[in-house]
Formats: sequence, structure tokens, C-alpha cells
Amino acid sequence: MAWAVPQHTKGQVDRAGRTLVTTKVPLPDLLDAYSVINNWRSSHSFPLNTFQVTLRNRARQIDGDALIAQRIKRLSSIEAKLVRFPKMNLSQMQDIGGCRSVVSNVAMVRAVVDLHRKSDVKHKLLRVDDYLTMPQPSGYRGVHLIYRYFSDRSETYNGLQIEIQIRSVLQHAWATAVETVGTFLKQALKSSQGHSDWLRFFTVMGSVLAARERTSLVANTPTDRPALLTELRKWVRLLDVERRLQAYGDALRTLEDPSASTAHYFLLSLDPKADTTTIHGFARGELEYATKQYLELERSLDATTGAEAVLVSVESIAALKRAYPNYFLDTRAFLNAVQRALA
Repeated sequence: MAWAVPQHTKGQVDRAGRTLVTTKVPLPDLLDAYSVINNWRSSHSFPLNTFQVTLRNRARQIDGDALIAQRIKRLSSIEAKLVRFPKMNLSQMQDIGGCRSVVSNVAMVRAVVDLHRKSDVKHKLLRVDDYLTMPQPSGYRGVHLIYRYFSDRSETYNGLQIEIQIRSVLQHAWATAVETVGTFLKQALKSSQGHSDWLRFFTVMGSVLAARERTSLVANTPTDRPALLTELRKWVRLLDVERRLQAYGDALRTLEDPSASTAHYFLLSLDPKADTTTIHGFARGELEYATKQYLELERSLDATTGAEAVLVSVESIAALKRAYPNYFLDTRAFLNAVQRALA
């Protein structure tokens, strides 16, 4: 295949990034910005593939069952990040190209990291973000390696940055659950935006998993285990976490069912009092009807019991599937971890 190559200066890329997040931009200018950004994104494919192959070989040395995935950052994700960090230049965004390894445990995470750090590759390791030693306030844990690509045979891709993420199965289950709940609630929980109760639940659960893996706890969570589990129980009860995760998992499996192939929108109804979860599918041309059913269902539900309705499109699930190609939204692993902690 012919790999894309950078066709624009970093200055042009940065201007395109600023145009992307500027309101009321003339359409021709916006289309030009899209063209520049798409070339910039695509140009990371060759160096990303190089790092992915290396990661695959090293991770499989440590864990024969290691999961490996790679992705080019979506345009919507680039835009959201530039909005969150207005001083950031697009040309310096470190995770336009990213690959990930999921291994069985923390010891294996450390071993894969060590193989990378001790290697004699010419690519420059710019930074190691160790979120096991110092978890993010959100509860996210793992290790990120940020490299600058270098080749002495061809300078075409020199200077492009690639991010490698290395996680344990439990750390990945946490991240997957955050993405899943965020998608169904239509909130950017992954970016620490949205419902404060859900954000706190995931922070606390991050500490619970850290304690289980014997790594550093998340800041501003109880350091005493009984107190930590007491807070976890509170959020699990208030948010009806177990039922919701089970319902979201059922919906995702319904999406994967060939019998649901004609549906484009899915309406979920969760009713804790009646102990029921229902899922209805609607075709692409039935959005107006699906929205009407959604509004009527919302009005009919008794919110005091924790009942809720959610309308989700196939596009939002497809975006999640692209983010987790080798580990598609299996909420069961995270739900099992929650139940084990509560037990």
C-alpha cells in the first residue's frame, strides 16, 4: 500500500487546528482545514505501524495472550482535545497515532515497559507517563510511552510522535467501562466531563483496582480499605451501577446479533423497580419515530426509582468499537471486578 506522507508545514497544521475549533469559519476555510488535518493524521500511519509491530513482538515475549491494537485519532477526538487544551498546537499532539497493549497483570506491564526502555532503537523516547505510580485524578492507570520517530534512511516521517499505551486487563476493563457508560449517557466521562457522581464512582473504583493490583491509590480517595469500600458501595447503590452495566452490555450484545442488523438506533429502558430492561431497534429512516418514542418513554418512567431511557445510535457504538477493536466493550470484566470488591 502507498503510505501517506506529510504535505504541509507544522505552521500550516497548527493553523488548521485553530480553524477547526473556531466558530463561524467560512466553509471553504473549514474544508481546507479538514484537508490539512486529514493529511497530517494519515501521515502517522507508517510510523504507527512500525511501533505497533515492535510493541506486538515485545508484548508477546512477556504475555503470549497480549492484546494489541492501533488507531489514528478521530477528527472529533482531535477537536475535543484542542478545545480542552486551547494552548496546544495540533503539530505537537502526542497521540495522533497510538497503539496499545493489554497484558495480564501489572508485573507484565512493567516488563513490557522495560523492554522498550532498554532497547537501542533510534527513535527518541520523549517521555514516560507512569500512571501506575501516580494515577490520574480520574482513576485512569497504565503506562504511556511517547516517542518521536526517527529514520536515518528516510527523513519523510522524522519528528512525528507516536504514543504507546500499556495496560493490565483490569486497567483496560476500567477504561472500557468509562467509555461505555460515557457513550450511553452521552457525556465525555473519559475527559473527566459529565455527571459528577459517575466521575467519582470511577475515581473510587480506580483506587479499588489499584489496591487489588498493589499499586498507588488514586489521590483524594480513602486510603483505609473499609472506608474505600464503604464509599464504593454508596456509589454502586446510588447509581445502580450493576444493573446499568448489565443493561449496557446486553444492548451491545444485541448490536452484535445478526438479527439486529437492520436496526440503526436502539432505545433502552431500565426499570429497577420492575426488574426489567427492554431494548427496541429502529431503522435508519425511523429517527423521528424513535425520538418520539424516546420522549414518551422518558415521561412515563418513574425517575424516583432510578428508571431511565437511553437512545443510542449505531455510529456512537461504531466509534467505541474503533477505539477498542480487540476488546469490544466487554463490561463483564469490569462488572466482575466491582462485584468482587463488594463481596
